[in-house]
Amino acid sequence: MKLVKLFGTALIALGLSSPAMAQQSGGQPDQVDQLAQMVGLSDDQQKEIRGIIEDMQAEIQELQGEAQQLQQQIQAEIKPDYDEDTIRDNAEKLGDVTGEMTALSTLMQAKVDAVFTEEQRDELNKRMQQMQQQQRQMQQQQMQQQQMQ
Repeated sequence: MKLVKLFGTALIALGLSSPAMAQQSGGQPDQVDQLAQMVGLSDDQQKEIRGIIEDMQAEIQELQGEAQQLQQQIQAEIKPDYDEDTIRDNAEKLGDVTGEMTALSTLMQAKVDAVFTEEQRDELNKRMQQMQQQQRQMQQQQMQQQQMQ
């Protein structure tokens, strides 16, 4: 279970959920390339991961748009003559949409995880633990600097 959380963190850290995931300009490696370098993905694995992400990305983006629209509708009800039923209905719809986005994102992560070998999962786990440790250290340093001011 911890590996799934770490893998999800890796996807987020590498930005695999971003719309421009597979296409960066300037000749920079994209996130799949970075993941490939991190854990040693084969060309076939990279192709399969790109396919998984591309297949699911459109649906996730559509839901993100729907969620934004619902949030705007909810915000529009912040006025003296608000309609509680409208607020609650839109909030419930927003919950459903965000739940579906979470499910799709998790399914995407699980499908990508299934592409890895056990050794690649171990390497990813090791790298993610290192990244988390570095983040904790940076946060501690920032807190110490703030206390000194």
